Amino acid sequence: MKVSTVLSSLSLIAFSVLGLASCQKESENVVTKNEVPQEVLGKIQQLGLSTQNAQKVEGGYLVEGDIMLTDTDLEEKPDYKMLRVGAEEQYRTNSLVTGLPRVITVSVSSTLGSAYVTAADEAIRRYNAEGLRITFRRVTSGANIALVKAPAGAGYLASAGFPSGGNPYNQVLVNSASLGSSYATTTIASVLAHEIGHCIGFRHTDYADRSYSCGGQYTNEGASNVGAVLVPGTPAGADPNSWMLACIGGGQNRPFNANDRTALNYLY
Repeated sequence: MKVSTVLSSLSLIAFSVLGLASCQKESENVVTKNEVPQEVLGKIQQLGLSTQNAQKVEGGYLVEGDIMLTDTDLEEKPDYKMLRVGAEEQYRTNSLVTGLPRVITVSVSSTLGSAYVTAADEAIRRYNAEGLRITFRRVTSGANIALVKAPAGAGYLASAGFPSGGNPYNQVLVNSASLGSSYATTTIASVLAHEIGHCIGFRHTDYADRSYSCGGQYTNEGASNVGAVLVPGTPAGADPNSWMLACIGGGQNRPFNANDRTALNYLY
């Protein structure tokens, strides 16, 4: 997710530091040390994820601004059942957390600072208030999902991956040097809750058209119908307040709306 340029110049969740003031696409012709091999781009596309601005990062590949894919993820063979692409409903990936009911532990690295502990507690409270079959609990070590400081010079503000083997993705990388700690707890909590949403299998709600949350021209994140599974019961039209939208306004609070709750309760 990014902060919409209509609302703020600070980018939050789709998280390209190079695009803090816009959602403009970078040139695909620039060759850098982080260039992704064509073979890998093909695998990303087969998973139903956008290859636009994909980049090589520590531990794997970053796609769609804030989604981490490891080499193992790229070798997965997704299930093609019940797939649909085209509208702006809530979407999940092919992989979910299993073994329910289940407690998922979350830790916050001491390098992130107290503002992130407070925001993580708020994000956890939001999930636990929904009475789901997964609950979250903050711990100091050995967590299922660790919120950690992103590597120096990272080109995103936060990133996460998707579940694997029935387990949530194990970390959220937070570029606190760019995101900072001056925003309200509710705003930072919205960022963290969004990334935790990826960790448990959610894609961006505006998967099919990021223009209404990010501004600018029509943008569809993926060309194929693999890896974006419609969550039944969610609306066929745009949902401009979902916690899983790709962009967010600076200072905005984005708790779960009614459609988000439908999606969460359907899956968990």
